[in-house]
Amino acid sequence: MNIVRLSYPWAEGGRPHSNHRQVMAIGQFDGLHLGHTSVIEHGIRLARSLGIAASVMTFNPNPKEILGKGDYEGYLTPLSIKEEILRNMGVDTLYVAQFNHAFSTVTPEQFYYEMLRPLQVHTAVVGFDFHFGHKGAGNPELLRELGQESLQVDTVPAFQLEGTKVSSTAIRRALREGDAATAARLLGRPYQIRGKVIDGDKRGRTIGFPTANLELNEKYVVPKSGVYAVRVMAEGAWRIGVMNIGYKPTFQTGETRPSFEAHIFDYQGDLYGQQLAVELIDYIRPEQKFGSIDELVAQIGRDAEEARKRLV
Repeated sequence: MNIVRLSYPWAEGGRPHSNHRQVMAIGQFDGLHLGHTSVIEHGIRLARSLGIAASVMTFNPNPKEILGKGDYEGYLTPLSIKEEILRNMGVDTLYVAQFNHAFSTVTPEQFYYEMLRPLQVHTAVVGFDFHFGHKGAGNPELLRELGQESLQVDTVPAFQLEGTKVSSTAIRRALREGDAATAARLLGRPYQIRGKVIDGDKRGRTIGFPTANLELNEKYVVPKSGVYAVRVMAEGAWRIGVMNIGYKPTFQTGETRPSFEAHIFDYQGDLYGQQLAVELIDYIRPEQKFGSIDELVAQIGRDAEEARKRLV
């Protein structure tokens, strides 16, 4: 997959251009959930039937982060993960438009004439709720008017799962409630976070449950504090375990940021400095404060046993 980065205002020689026609799915696509993938897969199928390239245009950072609007609290799929998923879907070119305050002033007309038209977009594929341009003034109907005879616009309806519309908002809500299973159903895959293993307080080793303390690579949506059954990609293999997300109240460390500590079952290696990917499979229990270390150790043992049952 070819990745093209676009930055507005255009630098000398940096204006968008393409030498070939393409079908382009356009959207923020944070989460790349089942609704998003239905839009993108529609674009890929159409491109293949026409014998032209299949592309995606997305925006980074998230406009809500730059404009300070909405309930933005982090990414469901940071750009690095988004790139991997789109590559595996068979997208030929990914256009990443840098979203900044200058880009936020681009009008719908500028977006069409300065971006889509020079990129020779044959068909723009968008979701039912697609808006573009300054203050979201553009919609699919306006895009059709601007494109007239030279641009086709396909609008993909909302994706329904068990009678409920799949949305990034619903996934964020599920994660805030600790409902990892619902988040996974809406995403079409488990929610995943990634980070580097850093030095922790090493208490886990002293109580028989060594943990990998993760420093997250990106500003992710942080799920509800508590204990989760997880799968961990470590040293080239998926392994099962438990992860605690939270503030370690038993030790009264005064943490102001949540920690992410994973215990991998039946693993003895050294992971310090390595990058791990962790999939949240199921929520086991809320984080809680224990009266003694012995009580904590006993509960971790029960958590591990429960996680193994849920991960079979």
